[in-house]
Amino acid sequence: MSRPKSLFQPPAEAGELLSRAECETIAKRALALARADETRVTIQSTVRGDTRFAVNQISTSGDDVDATITIRSTFGKRTATITTNKFDDAALAEAMQNAEALARLSPEDPEFVPELGAQNYDPQAASRMTMVAVPTPDARAAAIHAITRRAHARGLIATGYVESQLTATAIATSRGLFGYQSTGAASMTTTVRTADGTSSGWAGGNATNWSDIDADALGAHAIEKVTHARHSREAEPGYWTVILEPTAVGNLVQLINTASQARAADEGRSVFSKQGGGNKIGTKIADERVTLVSDPADAGGVAFTSEGLPAERVTWIEKGVLRTLSYDRYWAAKTGNPPTAAPPNTMRMNGGAASIPQMVAATKMGILVTRFWYIRPVDPRTLLYTGLTRDGTFFIENGKIKYPIMNFRFNDSPIFMLNRVEMLGRPVRVSASEDGSPGANIIVPPIRCHDFRFSSVSDAV
Repeated sequence: MSRPKSLFQPPAEAGELLSRAECETIAKRALALARADETRVTIQSTVRGDTRFAVNQISTSGDDVDATITIRSTFGKRTATITTNKFDDAALAEAMQNAEALARLSPEDPEFVPELGAQNYDPQAASRMTMVAVPTPDARAAAIHAITRRAHARGLIATGYVESQLTATAIATSRGLFGYQSTGAASMTTTVRTADGTSSGWAGGNATNWSDIDADALGAHAIEKVTHARHSREAEPGYWTVILEPTAVGNLVQLINTASQARAADEGRSVFSKQGGGNKIGTKIADERVTLVSDPADAGGVAFTSEGLPAERVTWIEKGVLRTLSYDRYWAAKTGNPPTAAPPNTMRMNGGAASIPQMVAATKMGILVTRFWYIRPVDPRTLLYTGLTRDGTFFIENGKIKYPIMNFRFNDSPIFMLNRVEMLGRPVRVSASEDGSPGANIIVPPIRCHDFRFSSVSDAV
Protein backbone atom coordinates (compact mmCIF):
# COMPACT_ATOMS: atom_id res chain seq x y z
CA MET A 1 0.00 0.00 0.00
CA SER A 2 1.47 3.35 -1.00
CA ARG A 3 1.66 5.99 1.71
CA PRO A 4 2.10 9.77 1.43
CA LYS A 5 5.53 10.95 2.47
CA SER A 6 3.85 13.42 4.82
CA LEU A 7 2.95 10.50 7.08
CA PHE A 8 6.62 9.84 7.83
CA GLN A 9 8.81 11.63 10.30
CA PRO A 10 12.49 11.21 9.38
CA PRO A 11 14.75 11.32 12.43
CA ALA A 12 16.91 13.95 10.71
CA GLU A 13 13.91 16.30 10.69
CA ALA A 14 12.75 15.39 14.18
CA GLY A 15 16.23 15.83 15.61
CA GLU A 16 15.44 13.21 18.23
CA LEU A 17 17.87 10.41 17.41
CA LEU A 18 21.40 11.21 18.53
CA SER A 19 23.79 11.55 15.60
CA ARG A 20 27.30 10.14 15.37
CA ALA A 21 28.79 13.58 16.06
CA GLU A 22 26.56 14.10 19.11
CA CYS A 23 27.42 10.68 20.53
CA GLU A 24 31.13 11.23 19.95
CA THR A 25 30.96 14.56 21.78
CA ILE A 26 29.09 13.04 24.73
CA ALA A 27 31.50 10.09 24.92
CA LYS A 28 34.53 12.38 24.95
CA ARG A 29 32.99 14.50 27.70
CA ALA A 30 32.34 11.42 29.81
CA LEU A 31 35.75 9.81 29.24
CA ALA A 32 37.48 13.07 30.14
CA LEU A 33 36.02 12.66 33.64
CA ALA A 34 37.28 9.09 34.08
CA ARG A 35 39.91 8.22 36.68
CA ALA A 36 39.62 4.42 36.51
CA ASP A 37 42.20 2.12 34.93
CA GLU A 38 39.74 1.49 32.09
CA THR A 39 36.40 2.98 31.16
CA ARG A 40 33.75 2.05 28.62
CA VAL A 41 30.89 4.36 27.64
CA THR A 42 27.82 3.06 25.80
CA ILE A 43 25.22 5.51 24.52
CA GLN A 44 21.83 4.40 23.25
CA SER A 45 19.24 6.64 21.63
CA THR A 46 15.79 5.40 20.58
CA VAL A 47 12.75 6.78 18.81
CA ARG A 48 9.72 4.48 18.72
CA GLY A 49 5.99 4.42 18.30
CA ASP A 50 3.33 1.79 18.80
CA THR A 51 -0.40 1.39 18.29
CA ARG A 52 -2.74 -1.37 19.43
CA PHE A 53 -6.13 -2.15 17.96
CA ALA A 54 -8.94 -4.45 19.08
CA VAL A 55 -12.51 -5.14 17.93
CA ASN A 56 -11.75 -3.27 14.68
CA GLN A 57 -10.72 -0.02 16.39
CA ILE A 58 -7.62 1.57 17.86
CA SER A 59 -7.32 1.07 21.61
CA THR A 60 -3.97 2.65 22.54
CA SER A 61 -1.23 4.60 20.82
CA GLY A 62 2.02 6.07 22.04
CA ASP A 63 5.36 7.52 20.99
CA ASP A 64 8.50 7.88 23.05
CA VAL A 65 12.02 9.17 22.72
CA ASP A 66 14.78 8.09 25.05
CA ALA A 67 18.54 8.24 25.43
CA THR A 68 20.81 6.68 28.04
CA ILE A 69 24.50 6.50 28.79
CA THR A 70 26.06 3.53 30.58
CA ILE A 71 29.47 3.91 32.18
CA ARG A 72 31.59 0.85 32.97
CA SER A 73 34.55 1.57 35.25
CA THR A 74 37.40 -0.84 35.94
CA PHE A 75 40.15 -0.93 38.57
CA GLY A 76 42.34 -3.98 38.08
CA LYS A 77 39.78 -6.78 37.76
CA ARG A 78 37.04 -4.93 39.63
CA THR A 79 34.23 -3.45 37.54
CA ALA A 80 30.91 -1.69 38.00
CA THR A 81 28.38 0.03 35.76
CA ILE A 82 26.03 2.98 36.14
CA THR A 83 23.29 4.05 33.71
CA THR A 84 21.68 7.47 33.54
CA ASN A 85 19.47 9.38 31.11
CA LYS A 86 20.95 12.74 32.05
CA PHE A 87 23.72 14.18 29.88
CA ASP A 88 24.62 17.49 31.52
CA ASP A 89 28.13 17.92 32.98
CA ALA A 90 27.02 17.52 36.60
CA ALA A 91 25.05 14.34 35.87
CA LEU A 92 27.91 12.77 33.90
CA ALA A 93 30.37 13.61 36.68
CA GLU A 94 28.07 12.09 39.30
CA ALA A 95 27.52 8.93 37.24
CA MET A 96 31.27 8.55 36.67
CA GLN A 97 32.03 9.00 40.38
CA ASN A 98 29.38 6.46 41.36
CA ALA A 99 30.62 3.89 38.83
CA GLU A 100 34.18 4.26 40.05
CA ALA A 101 33.19 4.10 43.71
CA LEU A 102 31.22 0.91 43.13
CA ALA A 103 34.05 -0.60 41.08
CA ARG A 104 36.49 -0.13 43.96
CA LEU A 105 34.07 -1.97 46.27
CA SER A 106 33.35 -4.84 43.86
CA PRO A 107 35.03 -8.24 44.14
CA GLU A 108 37.60 -9.16 41.52
CA ASP A 109 36.24 -10.87 38.44
CA PRO A 110 38.31 -14.04 37.79
CA GLU A 111 37.12 -14.00 34.16
CA PHE A 112 37.93 -10.36 33.51
CA VAL A 113 39.00 -9.31 30.01
CA PRO A 114 40.33 -5.84 29.23
CA GLU A 115 38.52 -3.27 27.12
CA LEU A 116 39.12 -3.16 23.39
CA GLY A 117 41.16 -0.52 21.62
CA ALA A 118 40.36 1.06 18.26
CA GLN A 119 38.61 -1.26 15.78
CA ASN A 120 37.94 -1.11 12.05
CA TYR A 121 34.22 -1.13 11.29
CA ASP A 122 32.53 -1.51 7.94
CA PRO A 123 31.43 2.09 7.23
CA GLN A 124 28.45 0.90 5.18
CA ALA A 125 27.26 -1.41 7.97
CA ALA A 126 27.60 1.36 10.56
CA SER A 127 25.53 3.85 8.58
CA ARG A 128 23.21 1.78 6.37
CA MET A 129 20.16 2.62 8.48
CA THR A 130 20.45 6.40 8.60
CA MET A 131 17.65 6.98 6.07
CA VAL A 132 15.03 4.80 7.78
CA ALA A 133 11.87 6.73 8.64
CA VAL A 134 9.65 6.43 11.70
CA PRO A 135 5.88 6.41 11.01
CA THR A 136 3.66 9.01 12.62
CA PRO A 137 0.52 8.00 14.55
CA ASP A 138 -1.49 8.89 11.42
CA ALA A 139 0.60 6.50 9.34
CA ARG A 140 0.06 3.70 11.82
CA ALA A 141 -3.67 4.45 11.94
CA ALA A 142 -3.87 4.32 8.15
CA ALA A 143 -2.20 0.91 8.12
CA ILE A 144 -4.58 -0.38 10.78
CA HIS A 145 -7.58 0.92 8.83
CA ALA A 146 -6.43 -1.11 5.83
CA ILE A 147 -7.01 -4.23 7.96
CA THR A 148 -10.04 -3.29 10.04
CA ARG A 149 -12.11 -2.07 7.08
CA ARG A 150 -11.64 -5.46 5.41
CA ALA A 151 -12.55 -7.33 8.59
CA HIS A 152 -15.59 -5.17 9.35
CA ALA A 153 -16.91 -5.60 5.82
CA ARG A 154 -16.81 -9.40 6.28
CA GLY A 155 -18.36 -9.41 9.74
CA LEU A 156 -15.01 -10.36 11.31
CA ILE A 157 -13.10 -9.00 14.31
CA ALA A 158 -9.54 -7.76 13.85
CA THR A 159 -7.04 -7.21 16.65
CA GLY A 160 -3.35 -6.43 16.42
CA TYR A 161 -0.26 -4.42 17.19
CA VAL A 162 2.05 -2.08 15.32
CA GLU A 163 5.51 -1.03 16.47
CA SER A 164 8.32 0.84 14.76
CA GLN A 165 11.62 1.90 16.25
CA LEU A 166 14.91 3.45 15.36
CA THR A 167 17.97 2.96 17.56
CA ALA A 168 21.39 4.57 17.54
CA THR A 169 24.18 2.96 19.56
CA ALA A 170 27.64 4.35 20.24
CA ILE A 171 30.47 2.72 22.16
CA ALA A 172 33.73 4.30 23.29
CA THR A 173 36.57 3.17 25.55
CA SER A 174 39.51 4.82 27.25
CA ARG A 175 41.71 2.62 25.02
CA GLY A 176 40.66 4.57 21.92
CA LEU A 177 37.70 2.62 20.57
CA PHE A 178 34.72 4.44 19.09
CA GLY A 179 31.87 3.03 17.06
CA TYR A 180 28.44 4.29 16.01
CA GLN A 181 25.59 2.51 14.29
CA SER A 182 21.89 3.08 13.72
CA THR A 183 19.35 0.37 13.07
CA GLY A 184 15.65 0.31 12.34
CA ALA A 185 12.90 -2.24 12.83
CA ALA A 186 9.15 -2.35 12.29
CA SER A 187 6.48 -4.96 12.79
CA MET A 188 2.75 -5.35 12.33
CA THR A 189 0.69 -8.34 13.44
CA THR A 190 -3.03 -9.02 13.31
CA THR A 191 -5.36 -11.76 14.49
CA VAL A 192 -8.74 -11.92 12.74
CA ARG A 193 -11.51 -14.02 14.29
CA THR A 194 -15.06 -14.93 13.45
CA ALA A 195 -17.70 -13.24 15.60
CA ASP A 196 -18.63 -16.58 17.19
CA GLY A 197 -14.98 -17.32 18.01
CA THR A 198 -14.86 -20.63 16.14
CA SER A 199 -12.03 -19.77 13.76
CA SER A 200 -8.91 -17.61 13.83
CA GLY A 201 -6.43 -16.33 11.27
CA TRP A 202 -3.16 -14.50 11.76
CA ALA A 203 -0.64 -12.58 9.69
CA GLY A 204 2.48 -10.68 10.62
CA GLY A 205 5.17 -8.66 8.94
CA ASN A 206 8.65 -7.63 10.03
CA ALA A 207 10.94 -5.23 8.19
CA THR A 208 13.84 -2.87 8.63
CA ASN A 209 11.86 0.05 7.25
CA TRP A 210 8.20 0.70 8.03
CA SER A 211 7.52 1.46 4.36
CA ASP A 212 8.13 -2.23 3.61
CA ILE A 213 5.19 -3.34 5.79
CA ASP A 214 2.22 -4.08 3.53
CA ALA A 215 -0.78 -3.77 5.85
CA ASP A 216 -3.31 -4.38 3.11
CA ALA A 217 -1.68 -7.70 2.19
CA LEU A 218 -1.45 -8.73 5.85
CA GLY A 219 -5.14 -8.09 6.37
CA ALA A 220 -6.08 -10.00 3.24
CA HIS A 221 -3.95 -12.98 4.30
CA ALA A 222 -5.37 -13.16 7.84
CA ILE A 223 -8.94 -12.91 6.52
CA GLU A 224 -8.30 -15.56 3.87
CA LYS A 225 -7.13 -17.93 6.61
CA VAL A 226 -10.03 -17.33 8.96
CA THR A 227 -12.63 -17.75 6.22
CA HIS A 228 -10.97 -20.75 4.55
CA ALA A 229 -12.54 -23.11 7.07
CA ARG A 230 -14.76 -22.50 10.09
CA HIS A 231 -16.16 -24.30 13.11
CA SER A 232 -13.17 -25.73 14.92
CA ARG A 233 -12.94 -29.31 16.09
CA GLU A 234 -10.62 -31.23 18.38
CA ALA A 235 -7.81 -33.50 17.21
CA GLU A 236 -5.93 -36.06 19.27
CA PRO A 237 -2.47 -35.14 20.58
CA GLY A 238 0.46 -37.32 19.58
CA TYR A 239 3.22 -37.43 16.97
CA TRP A 240 2.05 -35.67 13.83
CA THR A 241 3.28 -34.70 10.40
CA VAL A 242 3.23 -30.91 10.57
CA ILE A 243 3.53 -28.06 8.12
CA LEU A 244 5.06 -25.15 10.00
CA GLU A 245 4.49 -21.78 8.40
CA PRO A 246 7.60 -19.52 8.37
CA THR A 247 6.57 -17.71 11.57
CA ALA A 248 6.26 -21.02 13.45
CA VAL A 249 9.67 -22.06 12.12
CA GLY A 250 11.14 -18.74 13.24
CA ASN A 251 9.61 -19.14 16.71
CA LEU A 252 11.62 -22.37 17.10
CA VAL A 253 14.79 -21.86 15.07
CA GLN A 254 15.70 -18.63 16.89
CA LEU A 255 15.97 -20.70 20.08
CA ILE A 256 19.12 -22.30 18.68
CA ASN A 257 20.88 -18.95 18.99
CA THR A 258 20.32 -18.88 22.76
CA ALA A 259 21.89 -22.35 23.07
CA SER A 260 24.99 -21.69 20.98
CA GLN A 261 27.44 -20.83 23.78
CA ALA A 262 30.64 -22.85 23.40
CA ARG A 263 31.30 -22.80 27.14
CA ALA A 264 28.00 -24.50 27.98
CA ALA A 265 28.72 -27.14 25.35
CA ASP A 266 32.30 -27.71 26.55
CA GLU A 267 31.10 -28.06 30.14
CA GLY A 268 28.42 -30.62 29.29
CA ARG A 269 25.41 -28.37 29.81
CA SER A 270 24.16 -28.03 26.24
CA VAL A 271 22.48 -29.82 23.37
CA PHE A 272 25.81 -29.28 21.61
CA SER A 273 27.82 -31.15 24.28
CA LYS A 274 29.51 -34.33 23.09
CA GLN A 275 29.10 -37.46 25.13
CA GLY A 276 32.34 -38.07 27.01
CA GLY A 277 33.39 -34.41 26.86
CA GLY A 278 33.89 -31.57 24.43
CA ASN A 279 31.43 -30.18 21.90
CA LYS A 280 29.83 -31.30 18.68
CA ILE A 281 31.57 -28.90 16.28
CA GLY A 282 32.13 -30.86 13.06
CA THR A 283 29.28 -33.26 13.86
CA LYS A 284 26.11 -33.67 11.79
CA ILE A 285 23.24 -32.41 13.96
CA ALA A 286 20.49 -31.69 11.41
CA ASP A 287 19.18 -32.63 8.00
CA GLU A 288 21.78 -31.97 5.29
CA ARG A 289 19.47 -29.38 3.69
CA VAL A 290 19.78 -27.13 6.74
CA THR A 291 22.21 -24.20 6.80
CA LEU A 292 21.94 -21.51 9.48
CA VAL A 293 23.81 -18.19 9.25
CA SER A 294 24.07 -14.86 11.10
CA ASP A 295 25.17 -12.08 8.75
CA PRO A 296 25.59 -8.34 9.48
CA ALA A 297 24.96 -7.70 5.77
CA ASP A 298 21.35 -8.80 6.16
CA ALA A 299 18.89 -5.95 6.45
CA GLY A 300 18.82 -4.73 10.04
CA GLY A 301 22.24 -6.16 10.85
CA VAL A 302 24.63 -4.36 13.17
CA ALA A 303 28.23 -3.24 12.77
CA PHE A 304 29.59 -4.34 16.16
CA THR A 305 28.83 -6.34 19.28
CA SER A 306 28.08 -4.93 22.74
CA GLU A 307 31.83 -5.03 23.54
CA GLY A 308 32.78 -3.33 20.28
CA LEU A 309 33.99 -6.31 18.23
CA PRO A 310 33.32 -5.79 14.50
CA ALA A 311 30.36 -8.00 13.56
CA GLU A 312 31.16 -10.87 11.22
CA ARG A 313 29.26 -13.40 9.14
CA VAL A 314 29.02 -16.64 11.12
CA THR A 315 27.85 -19.98 9.75
CA TRP A 316 26.45 -21.98 12.67
CA ILE A 317 25.17 -25.02 10.77
CA GLU A 318 26.28 -25.88 7.23
CA LYS A 319 24.50 -28.66 5.35
CA GLY A 320 23.45 -30.15 8.65
CA VAL A 321 26.91 -30.00 10.26
CA LEU A 322 27.62 -27.83 13.32
CA ARG A 323 30.42 -25.51 12.17
CA THR A 324 30.96 -23.26 15.19
CA LEU A 325 29.63 -22.10 18.54
CA SER A 326 29.65 -18.72 20.26
CA TYR A 327 32.92 -17.95 22.07
CA ASP A 328 32.91 -14.94 24.36
CA ARG A 329 36.28 -13.24 24.77
CA TYR A 330 37.11 -15.00 28.03
CA TRP A 331 36.26 -18.50 26.83
CA ALA A 332 37.93 -17.86 23.48
CA ALA A 333 41.20 -16.96 25.23
CA LYS A 334 40.92 -19.94 27.59
CA THR A 335 40.32 -22.44 24.78
CA GLY A 336 42.58 -20.89 22.13
CA ASN A 337 39.77 -19.93 19.78
CA PRO A 338 38.92 -16.57 18.19
CA PRO A 339 36.03 -14.75 19.86
CA THR A 340 32.73 -14.94 18.02
CA ALA A 341 31.45 -11.63 16.71
CA ALA A 342 28.14 -12.72 15.24
CA PRO A 343 25.54 -9.97 14.90
CA PRO A 344 23.15 -10.62 17.80
CA ASN A 345 19.97 -9.66 15.96
CA THR A 346 20.01 -11.65 12.71
CA MET A 347 19.54 -15.31 11.77
CA ARG A 348 18.92 -16.77 8.33
CA MET A 349 18.12 -20.32 7.27
CA ASN A 350 18.23 -21.62 3.73
CA GLY A 351 15.20 -23.20 2.14
CA GLY A 352 13.82 -25.03 -0.85
CA ALA A 353 11.29 -24.67 -3.64
CA ALA A 354 8.11 -26.12 -2.12
CA SER A 355 5.17 -23.80 -1.45
CA ILE A 356 2.79 -24.31 1.47
CA PRO A 357 -0.04 -25.39 -0.92
CA GLN A 358 2.34 -27.97 -2.38
CA MET A 359 3.20 -29.22 1.10
CA VAL A 360 -0.49 -29.48 1.94
CA ALA A 361 -1.23 -31.33 -1.32
CA ALA A 362 1.52 -33.85 -0.51
CA THR A 363 0.20 -34.55 3.00
CA LYS A 364 -2.20 -37.44 3.57
CA MET A 365 -2.90 -36.49 7.17
CA GLY A 366 -1.29 -33.73 9.21
CA ILE A 367 -1.49 -30.40 11.00
CA LEU A 368 -0.84 -26.89 9.63
CA VAL A 369 0.59 -24.55 12.30
CA THR A 370 0.52 -20.77 11.90
CA ARG A 371 2.72 -19.88 14.87
CA PHE A 372 3.69 -20.75 18.44
CA TRP A 373 3.61 -18.74 21.66
CA TYR A 374 4.18 -19.05 25.42
CA ILE A 375 7.38 -20.92 24.55
CA ARG A 376 9.37 -21.98 27.61
CA PRO A 377 12.50 -24.15 28.13
CA VAL A 378 12.25 -27.67 29.52
CA ASP A 379 15.70 -29.29 29.09
CA PRO A 380 18.78 -27.39 27.81
CA ARG A 381 20.64 -30.66 27.18
CA THR A 382 18.23 -31.51 24.38
CA LEU A 383 16.97 -27.96 23.70
CA LEU A 384 13.51 -29.25 24.56
CA TYR A 385 10.83 -26.55 24.75
CA THR A 386 7.13 -26.46 25.41
CA GLY A 387 4.54 -24.01 24.13
CA LEU A 388 1.22 -23.64 22.37
CA THR A 389 0.00 -23.28 18.81
CA ARG A 390 -1.95 -20.09 18.24
CA ASP A 391 -4.06 -18.09 15.80
CA GLY A 392 -4.87 -20.75 13.24
CA THR A 393 -4.16 -24.48 13.57
CA PHE A 394 -5.70 -26.61 10.81
CA PHE A 395 -6.34 -30.29 10.12
CA ILE A 396 -5.08 -31.64 6.78
CA GLU A 397 -6.55 -34.75 5.16
CA ASN A 398 -5.87 -36.20 1.72
CA GLY A 399 -3.99 -33.11 0.56
CA LYS A 400 -6.59 -30.55 1.66
CA ILE A 401 -7.13 -28.25 4.63
CA LYS A 402 -10.36 -29.59 6.13
CA TYR A 403 -11.13 -27.47 9.21
CA PRO A 404 -9.59 -25.51 12.07
CA ILE A 405 -8.77 -27.43 15.25
CA MET A 406 -8.24 -26.54 18.87
CA ASN A 407 -4.74 -25.48 19.78
CA PHE A 408 -2.12 -27.98 20.91
CA ARG A 409 0.60 -27.84 23.53
CA PHE A 410 3.87 -29.06 22.05
CA ASN A 411 6.93 -30.62 23.66
CA ASP A 412 9.73 -30.74 21.13
CA SER A 413 13.16 -29.41 20.22
CA PRO A 414 14.14 -27.29 17.20
CA ILE A 415 17.12 -29.61 16.76
CA PHE A 416 14.82 -32.65 16.66
CA MET A 417 12.57 -30.79 14.22
CA LEU A 418 15.48 -29.99 11.91
CA ASN A 419 16.35 -33.69 11.81
CA ARG A 420 12.87 -34.64 10.61
CA VAL A 421 12.62 -32.27 7.63
CA GLU A 422 10.69 -33.56 4.63
CA MET A 423 10.07 -30.41 2.57
CA LEU A 424 11.40 -26.84 2.61
CA GLY A 425 9.96 -23.66 1.11
CA ARG A 426 11.25 -20.22 0.23
CA PRO A 427 12.78 -18.27 3.17
CA VAL A 428 11.03 -15.04 4.19
CA ARG A 429 11.50 -12.52 6.98
CA VAL A 430 9.04 -13.16 9.81
CA SER A 431 7.71 -11.54 12.95
CA ALA A 432 8.90 -14.23 15.38
CA SER A 433 8.59 -12.41 18.72
CA GLU A 434 5.80 -13.56 21.04
CA ASP A 435 4.64 -10.05 21.96
CA GLY A 436 4.40 -8.61 18.45
CA SER A 437 7.43 -6.32 18.81
CA PRO A 438 9.97 -6.29 15.95
CA GLY A 439 12.37 -8.65 17.73
CA ALA A 440 15.31 -10.09 15.81
CA ASN A 441 15.66 -10.25 12.03
CA ILE A 442 14.68 -13.89 11.40
CA ILE A 443 14.60 -15.22 7.82
CA VAL A 444 13.32 -18.79 7.55
CA PRO A 445 11.33 -21.06 5.21
CA PRO A 446 8.14 -23.02 5.82
CA ILE A 447 8.92 -26.63 6.75
CA ARG A 448 7.11 -29.93 6.58
CA CYS A 449 8.45 -32.46 9.07
CA HIS A 450 7.29 -35.70 10.61
CA ASP A 451 6.77 -36.86 14.20
CA PHE A 452 6.33 -33.44 15.78
CA ARG A 453 5.10 -34.03 19.31
CA PHE A 454 1.85 -32.49 20.54
CA SER A 455 1.31 -33.46 24.18
CA SER A 456 -2.18 -32.09 24.95
CA VAL A 457 -5.10 -30.05 23.63
CA SER A 458 -5.79 -26.43 24.58
CA ASP A 459 -9.46 -25.45 24.46
CA ALA A 460 -9.03 -22.41 22.21
CA VAL A 461 -8.53 -21.50 18.55
